[in-house]
Amino acid sequence: MGRTKKGRPVSGWVIVDKPAGIGSTDVVNKVKWAFQAQKAGHAGTLDPDATGVLAVALGEATKTVALIMDARKCYRFRVTFGAATSTDDAAGTVIATSDQRPTEAQIEAALAAFRGDILQVPPQVSAVKVDGARAYDLARDGVEMELAARPLHVERLDMVARPDADHAEFEMVCGKGGYVRAVARDLGAALGCLGHVQWLRRDWSGPFAASAACTLDQIEALARSPGIDRLLQPLELGLAGLPELPATPEGAARLRNGNPGQVLGHIAYGDEAWASLNGLAIAVGRYMGGELHPSRVFNR
Repeated sequence: MGRTKKGRPVSGWVIVDKPAGIGSTDVVNKVKWAFQAQKAGHAGTLDPDATGVLAVALGEATKTVALIMDARKCYRFRVTFGAATSTDDAAGTVIATSDQRPTEAQIEAALAAFRGDILQVPPQVSAVKVDGARAYDLARDGVEMELAARPLHVERLDMVARPDADHAEFEMVCGKGGYVRAVARDLGAALGCLGHVQWLRRDWSGPFAASAACTLDQIEALARSPGIDRLLQPLELGLAGLPELPATPEGAARLRNGNPGQVLGHIAYGDEAWASLNGLAIAVGRYMGGELHPSRVFNR
């Protein structure tokens, strides 16, 4: 006999406007407790000092997390010039300083090298794994690492404000795996003045925007009450980047059992899509000429 899962079988997305001073995992745990959910996860870590969109998946929505992780994201951040830190942000220890300060023209010229398809070395204090261990754990133990550069696509990187000689604010839209702290570090190095992130905010992640997010205070005020479900967004919102193909009733039954099922509509052969019945997601998979071959099936 299978073990009974604790909690409610609630599924969907909770879009949190994360405040500074709390880790992403702690936010997920608060949301899971507030909704009494059986299962929870998040689509993209934010540093404890960062703010903005943290998309928390509950129940069956956790099966779509990888899709949001792969989606584009938009960050706004401020760089402090004249100092490098151990963490590439304001939380770290200053390890080097410079009296040089760049002009706006110099900053604009340097930004070109950070757009398009680039290679980026993650910060020493990051979540990448080194021989099975997280880099941030090794860094805390005093281990210095040679982290390999990783490919990153930066769709847009613009300076949006220059409040004074010591600071500049930027907006960046990038793909999966981008580290804003690495951009600040490398931009400061390219300008010959050093630099680190003073503050960072994620404005949107895939289909989720800060303008539609709720706060931890709102979640805590409604925790474990019937009203908490008002903060829940549908599972299907996490599928916004994929085409929807309605399933036939017979196809839906087959898909629910993990088998290829008939769908209506046409997209390119082999493309990924999601099948629906009466607007509810049944499965995600590959379109193979009239059928969807499922890779993820939603139990709802």
